[in-house]
Formats: sequence, C-alpha cells, structure tokens
Amino acid sequence: MNHAMHSENLRGIALMLAAMLVLSVMDAAMKELAGIYPALQVAALRGLVSLPILFAWVILRERSLATLFAVRWHWQIGRGLLGMLMLTSFIYGISRMPLSEAYSLFFVAPLLITAMSVLLLGEAVGPRRWMAVVVGFGGVMVILRPGVVTPSLATVAVLVSATCYALNAISVRIVGRTDSTASMSFWFVAVVAVGAGALAFPDWQPVRVADIGWLATLAITGALGQMLITAAFRCAPVSVVAPFEYTTLFWGVALDLAIWGELPPPIVFVGAAVIIASGLYLIHRERQSALVVSPSIETLSEAGRD
Repeated sequence: MNHAMHSENLRGIALMLAAMLVLSVMDAAMKELAGIYPALQVAALRGLVSLPILFAWVILRERSLATLFAVRWHWQIGRGLLGMLMLTSFIYGISRMPLSEAYSLFFVAPLLITAMSVLLLGEAVGPRRWMAVVVGFGGVMVILRPGVVTPSLATVAVLVSATCYALNAISVRIVGRTDSTASMSFWFVAVVAVGAGALAFPDWQPVRVADIGWLATLAITGALGQMLITAAFRCAPVSVVAPFEYTTLFWGVALDLAIWGELPPPIVFVGAAVIIASGLYLIHRERQSALVVSPSIETLSEAGRD
C-alpha cells in the first residue's frame, strides 16, 4: 500500500469515527424526544427537519434537479414506506431501552443482509459466512435469553427495525443501478416525513419551545452524519471503514451514562461482542471475495441514521 492510499484510508476511518459519534448524538436526540412525543411523530419530525438541509445538499452535489426526478417511483415510495416502519420501530425501541442495548440488537442487520442476499438476490454465500451468520444469531439469543427473559415489545421493535434496514440495503443494490444516491436519499426521507406525518396527524402534539434545541440537533446531526459517511466511503473502501460502524456501541454507552445514567445488563455486552465478531468476519470475507455485503453509503445513510 503506497503512502497516498494509506493516508486516504486513515482519513476515511477518521471520517467514519466522526460520523458514528454524530449519528449517535442524533439517536440520543430522538430518544429524548420519544419520551415526550409518539414514535410516529418523532419519525415525522426527523424527516421534516432534515428535508431542507438534504435538499440543499442535493442541489450542491448534483447541480441540477433532473436526477432528483429521474427515478423509479414505485421503488422510491416502497423504500420510503419501509423506512418509515424501520425508523418508527427504532424510535419506539430506544424510548424504552438504553441506546447501547438497542445498538447491540441492531448489529444483527449485516447478518440479515448476508442471509437475504441469498434469498432475494441469488448471491452465493459460502459455508464460512453462513457459519458466521449462525454464530451472530447466537449472539442475539444471548442478549434475548429466551426461556429466561420474556422479550419486550421494545426488543421486538428494534429487531423489526434491523430487518427493515436489511431489506432497504438489498433494495439499494437494485435501485442503485438506475437511480442516483442523491435521489434515493432525498425521496427516502421525504416519504418518511410525509407518511409518518400523515399517520401521526390524528394524535399530533404541539411541539414545545423547550424542544426546539433537540429538533435543531436532529437536523444538524442528520445532515452532518450523511456528509461524513459519504466522505468516508469516498476516501477508502467499504471494507476498510465499515468495521468502525461498530463504534456506535461505545458512544451509546457514553451517552446512556451521561444523559440518562443507565446501562443494559452485562450479558448484553457479551452478546454484542459475539455479533460484532461475526459481522467483522463477514466484512473480512467480503473483502477477500471483493463482494460488499456491509452497508454502503446509501444503505447506512438511508436507514434513518443520517
């Protein structure tokens, strides 16, 4: 590896680390708002405050609105509706459990992407990667402790969110062949904002002035997070920067302690370690086979984490 490539990889890693910090702060803002407003309303607000900044980003990046409307609408609307379920479920989950516990469960998403790529895309997955998937799901079982603890609705919600995330990742592989990254990002957030807003409207609660700061945090961290992720993947290969997505667990623990003074049971971290190890192995195998299964720019940014 030459010096220039090494420097770019380090820059990409630094940008990904910064992105995970920023997006964890965004999740903390959603968790705080979810303690006051219904999950659907928080999802709608998440989309609404992001749209103006995202629209400006699209204009600056594309220099034209043409690509924004040159899309396959049925896919864009379907992905947006899936994203609405994903984001609402995630918000519901983090409103009732520590961020670090939610992150630990959400780490199952790359494992689901691998399994779904076989079923939905017909991709070949070798026995070693299947073993990593099975071991990763074993880590989920460690966290859930079936037969010992009855899974809560919040736990189910986070797993539903992770499943939606994986389906969205698969859809990006299809839609990304024709639609631009900018258009996918914009319409994903737009559909979430409109769809969640419409469903939340009957029970919509007036936004308190005291919560404007949290909404501003959502808008800024969402936009900044997407920019940092995009820059990270432009600097270095996915296989280099994707493993650092797992640093969200560190930030989740830090934010849980700093803001709410809470932590999940120690067994959660044991399960998280198993899931992370499986995910890292999958990334390693994908790097060797030159097939990227870990979330790309689009899948990560459009999963409601931007």
